Amino acid sequence: MLFSKSSVVLLICLFSFSGLHAALFEDDDARKAILDLRQRVEVMRADAERARQTSNQELTSLGQSMLELQRQIEILKAEIAVLRGSNEQIMRELAETQRQQKDQLQAMQARFSKLEPVTVQLDGVEFVADQAETADYEAALTVFRNGDFATAQSLFSRFVTSYPASGYVVPSLFWLGNAQYATRDYKGAMANFRALIAKDPEHVRAPEAVLSIANCQLELKDSKGARKTLSDLVKAYPQSEAAVAARERLATLK
Repeated sequence: MLFSKSSVVLLICLFSFSGLHAALFEDDDARKAILDLRQRVEVMRADAERARQTSNQELTSLGQSMLELQRQIEILKAEIAVLRGSNEQIMRELAETQRQQKDQLQAMQARFSKLEPVTVQLDGVEFVADQAETADYEAALTVFRNGDFATAQSLFSRFVTSYPASGYVVPSLFWLGNAQYATRDYKGAMANFRALIAKDPEHVRAPEAVLSIANCQLELKDSKGARKTLSDLVKAYPQSEAAVAARERLATLK
């Protein structure tokens, strides 16, 4: 089939327009795809930014939480240190209080022990006496042994008056009589020696007391009374050492 020149030109234009239209269509799809891709990229970038911001916020919050936790830990450490110091102070004060209580208890026990009666054995006699009695008796006896007979006389006389029921009374009367004899108070000495014998004639000091009465009578120039006293001594206490001395004295008086 033969086409005219104008027909050929028209056909060429039609084919060209058709190809251009196809190319234009293809460019629109590409642009759409690119735009879609760009939107996706922007969404992803926005998501990433939001995630980054969220992560930063979380990190910031975590950091602040860590700082707050560290601050609280430091506060707790300080409080524990204060409590430890307080506890140590309390323990020291408790130990000091316990020591003071122990000292006070020991002091009280010591005071009470001084007040408790004790069993005493003296001149073959056992009796119970307060510690104050023992202390006063021993103090008077020490003064006597030191040769201060006037002071010893005063102390023993006071003892007999202060402790009339004491087991120390008989020994005190004996040493009181001897102190009076030493100070030449013979009548006073005889009175106390006789008081001793009347109180306990079986006491180990009784024979010596009778002999001392005879000695006082001799000092007072009462030879007759002395002889009778010595004779009574030999009869009452024949086995005593005082009786031996009495016999010798009687032999010289005859």
